[in-house]
Amino acid sequence: MKNQDTLENQVNFAYLAFGSNLGDRKKNLNKALKLLNKENILIKKKSKLYGSKSWPNEKFPEFINFVIFIETSLNLKKLFLKIKNIEITVGRVKSKRNFPRVIDIDIIDFNGEIIQKKIGNNKINVPHERMHNRNFVLLPLFEINKDWLHPKLRKNIVFLLSNLPSEQLLGIKIVR
Repeated sequence: MKNQDTLENQVNFAYLAFGSNLGDRKKNLNKALKLLNKENILIKKKSKLYGSKSWPNEKFPEFINFVIFIETSLNLKKLFLKIKNIEITVGRVKSKRNFPRVIDIDIIDFNGEIIQKKIGNNKINVPHERMHNRNFVLLPLFEINKDWLHPKLRKNIVFLLSNLPSEQLLGIKIVR
C-alpha cells in the first residue's frame, strides 16, 4: 500500500459519487461541482443525473445522483478534506446516518487502490464499501466507464450491475 501523504505532484485518478435529496437538489449538485472545479481537480467525465428512492427509508425525499471521473495532483487525504469542505459550503450539516442531506460526495475509487485510512474523526474506505450494492453509483459509473473493475472484489461493472436485484435497476431513472 502506498503512503498517500508522501506522493506529492503525482497524477491521481478518482471516481466521485454525488447525491442530494434536500432543497434544490440540482442547484446543490451544480454548486458542489463548481466548487470542486475551482480546486486542483480536472473533471474528465461526468454522468447524466439519476433519480432514485432514498435508502433505506423510502419515505425520505428522492435523491439525484451522478458520478464523475477526475484527475488531480491531490493525494487522498487532501482530496477528502476538500470534499468535506465543499459539502459544508454547499450546506451539509451533521445528521444521522442515511438521513436526508443537501449534498453527499463519496470517493468511490482512487487510482484503483484499496485504502483504509483514518482522517481526523472520519474513517475512509476506498473503494467505497457499499458501492457495489447501489444502483445510483453503479449505473452512472457504468455510463462513464463500461470497463471499470472493482479494486477489491476484482469484478467488472457489468458483473456488479447484473447482480443487482431487478427492482433496483427498475427503480432508477435519468433526470432531465
